[in-house]
Amino acid sequence: MSEIRWPARLVLTAARDGGGATRVHARHDGPLRLLKTLHPEGAGIAHAVLVHPPGGLVGGDRLDIQLELQAGAHLLVTTPAATRFYRSNAGEATQLVHANVGEGARLEWLPQETLAYPACIARNEVRLNLAPGASLFATEVLGLGLPAASQPFDTGRLLQHLEISGQCQWLDRGWLDAADKALLDGPCGLAGHRVLGTLAYAQAGALADVEGLLTASRALLDGVPRSGITHLAGPRGAVLLTRVIGDEVEAVTLALRRVRALWRERLWSLRTAEPRIWAT
Repeated sequence: MSEIRWPARLVLTAARDGGGATRVHARHDGPLRLLKTLHPEGAGIAHAVLVHPPGGLVGGDRLDIQLELQAGAHLLVTTPAATRFYRSNAGEATQLVHANVGEGARLEWLPQETLAYPACIARNEVRLNLAPGASLFATEVLGLGLPAASQPFDTGRLLQHLEISGQCQWLDRGWLDAADKALLDGPCGLAGHRVLGTLAYAQAGALADVEGLLTASRALLDGVPRSGITHLAGPRGAVLLTRVIGDEVEAVTLALRRVRALWRERLWSLRTAEPRIWAT
């Protein structure tokens, strides 16, 4: 592990007040901030926009994001732009996200895409813990290299880690290394494509009408050739997982957003209100 050269830490605490509104309190150290909190869906659902003014991470940088959702709170967290892991000349760049989702609370972790520049050395870790009665959405769209700028991902490596614990147990972890041609170009890996999208929904307890939901969800992706949806069930909780592989960040992102809109309506009885920052 390299020396941390430019650390930044942000702690968000979301709590439901006596009137049913979700209020957000932020504490930060270094260049990582809560830009604003909005309530476009009403006082009960807070939309938090996080910003990292330097615009990206280089070797030795570390971002720590801690989310604490108290009982009954509903927090949506997003970013105004992509997370960029630039070429590394000084060891690893790291982003760590830890979230504790309290009893009956709802978290939506919906950052913009992550871009792994050629020659980056990076870790992108998200660890989410669910209490009884809690649920969450989490998305990740990863682009390897900058194909539009003729900069392929020909050197470098990135660790992707998405973990859900507590009432659900699920772990997706792996290194994407430019030297691993079997993974990047093989038929059982990315098959030559360089954008990977993931949408996970997790809740404590079983899902109702799973087969109907899976059928409707898969119909949304009929025109997306490299996609799939899976239901994973355990004794205390359930996970729905959508994966999309493609060549363009925008196309993969839109496919995941269509599925999330359906799931949000079916599972939470909420119409999808996309964060305003996405339209700017």
